[in-house]
Amino acid sequence: MSTGTTAAHLDVDVAIVGAGFAGIGMATHLARRGNESFMVLERADAVGGTWRDNTYPGIACDIPAHLYSFSFRPPADWSSIYPSGAEIRDYLELAAAEEGLLPHIRFGAELDGAVWDSGSACWHLTVSGAGGEHRIDAKVLVLAVGRLSEPKIPDTIDGLDTFPGPVVHTAGWRDDLPIAGSRIGVVGTGASAVQLVPELAAVADEVVVFSRTAPYVVPRDDRLLDADERAALLDPETAARRRDELLHNADQAFRQRLGLHPDIDEIRDRARGHLERQVPDPVLRAQLTPDYEIGCKRILLSDDFYPALLRDNVVFEPNALSTVVESKACAAGGATYDLDMIVMATGFEAARPPVSRHVSGRDGELLSDHWSHGMTSYASTVVAGFPNMFVLDGPNAALGHNSAIYMIETQLDYVIGALDHMAADGVRSLEVSADAEAGYTREIDELSAQTVWMAGCNSWYLDPASGRLTLLWPGTAASFRARNGTFEPGPFEFDPVTPESVNEGS
Repeated sequence: MSTGTTAAHLDVDVAIVGAGFAGIGMATHLARRGNESFMVLERADAVGGTWRDNTYPGIACDIPAHLYSFSFRPPADWSSIYPSGAEIRDYLELAAAEEGLLPHIRFGAELDGAVWDSGSACWHLTVSGAGGEHRIDAKVLVLAVGRLSEPKIPDTIDGLDTFPGPVVHTAGWRDDLPIAGSRIGVVGTGASAVQLVPELAAVADEVVVFSRTAPYVVPRDDRLLDADERAALLDPETAARRRDELLHNADQAFRQRLGLHPDIDEIRDRARGHLERQVPDPVLRAQLTPDYEIGCKRILLSDDFYPALLRDNVVFEPNALSTVVESKACAAGGATYDLDMIVMATGFEAARPPVSRHVSGRDGELLSDHWSHGMTSYASTVVAGFPNMFVLDGPNAALGHNSAIYMIETQLDYVIGALDHMAADGVRSLEVSADAEAGYTREIDELSAQTVWMAGCNSWYLDPASGRLTLLWPGTAASFRARNGTFEPGPFEFDPVTPESVNEGS
């Protein structure tokens, strides 16, 4: 296909939605293979995804830098063991520029609709943006929107919309927010909150941390890399060995998620020891002690969260924020606080991606309806009823103990294998069977039953309606690659290219 016909109607082989790690990775693979007929649709004005949107003070990754980066790119010069958000954003911007992807990225492009047309065997996309509404026809649709793109604001806080001061989600942070000298409420104690609270506490007049559920926290043990280490890790072979070592070591932690002894006892003892060393007050320590099994929710890394809670200007409120009346924030336990600003560290709409409401497959079925009882797929990448569509970092394609980038790369190999099969065999469309998807879903459920994620805590890893584990792969990163790293045509139905179909699509 050509890359375009008119300003308002474009034809491409592959349309990629999202310019984060998954989208940039997919585009890089296509560009390196000489495919010029692809487009990346990005609703924002820059690449970076999560790391572009989240700029709150203290933002950083909890996976080591040399594992949280592309294996197929030259090693980056990371400054510390764990990369800051700004460094990751710079890394993705450099990758997009050096791989020649920028001409293929349409910024400010919001996907309003994607409809599969069986007659022409292509996706009809409706895209809006600063330039108006456009139509794009794509043979293949790749959803690379990720899990952390739509901020979640709880609808259980009465009066939140009447608060007179700023109310900001961590993913919508602004540098002009009045932090210094303010009284700030932070709602949540998840991964974003443990990074943000120490930064706010250093400059705010008062910080109130509303905690519905106490998290498990283990030492972060981050440090700057010295000049010799940085120089050595710029060597591709050295960097690859470090990556493999980090990957293997992280995968060992999956035994904890299976509740195996002594592994789970060791990580639980590490978290409790960290709490006891840093929080001498027995009352506060009891409030910060989780009442669920470790690993059921995300295990957090921090060396300064607990010390921040000991500051005179910080209040740990062991109840959720329930009501806001003018400038007064009321906790579920009855305590009331006068605040100037509220920060929502409340996570994302991860279990039900909003983009699914805009994608209509064969027979007009919405992806959101297909996923009404929780996300399902085959190989965590394809969905029955949605031909020529691939989902990256979607159903059961994340990990609670290892690098998301490794998982994305595994999926990229699968997608490229499918595209190669289509090209080699003259296939205009492929679709995984409903039986294959159902079998894979049963496999996921059986594996999940053995993990701590199903131990009864209220985790964002689980679908809120069905209670199924829909976000995480219930195994190691290595087992995900063994299961899903190679495209196999057996579970698919194919529509071959014929003279009649060529005429239909012309």
